[in-house]
Amino acid sequence: MKTEVLKEPTNGYTMVAITLIIGIIAIAGIVYNVIPASIASFIVFSFLIPGFFVVNPNTSCVVLLFGEYKGTVKKNGFFWLIPFYSKKMVSLKARNFESERLKVNDKLGNPIMISAILVWRVEETYKAIFEVDNYEEFVKIQTDSAVRKLAGSYAYDLFEDEKAAITLTSNFEDVNKSLEDEITDRLKLAGLTVIESRIGYLAYAPEIAQAMLKRQQATAIIAARVKMVEGAVGMVEGALKLLSSKGIVDLDEEKKAAMVSNLLVVLCGDKETSPVINAGTLNQ
Repeated sequence: MKTEVLKEPTNGYTMVAITLIIGIIAIAGIVYNVIPASIASFIVFSFLIPGFFVVNPNTSCVVLLFGEYKGTVKKNGFFWLIPFYSKKMVSLKARNFESERLKVNDKLGNPIMISAILVWRVEETYKAIFEVDNYEEFVKIQTDSAVRKLAGSYAYDLFEDEKAAITLTSNFEDVNKSLEDEITDRLKLAGLTVIESRIGYLAYAPEIAQAMLKRQQATAIIAARVKMVEGAVGMVEGALKLLSSKGIVDLDEEKKAAMVSNLLVVLCGDKETSPVINAGTLNQ
């Protein structure tokens, strides 16, 4: 497999001076009626003119001679090459690409919507031009393929897989690194370099989004209730110990149970409590 070869062109300003001299000789031949010299000079002048070209910053020029790759000019400036060379300009600038939002299944089979943002540029011009048919289209297809593979490798979140070390929503750096490595491996064939790659959009597919939201809300509520109960039990335990240690009131087991019940209702309820005044004894 061939690789990129740097081509050293002739300075364009030097060749301009030579071309002008030859042009002057051709005109002088006509003036002084030296027709053979004038014709020869004019032929050489016409041959030199098409060889001039300009390479702009962050641009390269791939050079071919009758279909054979001869090298790539990456220097910026005004140059000249033999007119028989064919030239193809290739941009070396960084480019942004955002893939389409794809509907794929995550590791557990749940449909999700996902897209990626990619920053890339051409590194090796030979591979970009001759190893693939269209390197820009190649980037799009391979990025979509890498995103599909990534989505199928991880669960959407920890609600789906509590034992997962990495999920799409909770480990952004790891997921983005995995995506970047995957795309980098795929684009090497085309001589392209990945500068940055990350997930641009991630959500459940519309048909399950509402159900998943309700499930997440329910899970969050249960987790909150567990914390509330743990705190309430600690508070009740502390209250009973404090009342007992200070001798404020002597409670038997039945009264302790009633007090614990009342305190738990007050502490764990999601609404404000309404006190009930007991005009009789505690047993009534």
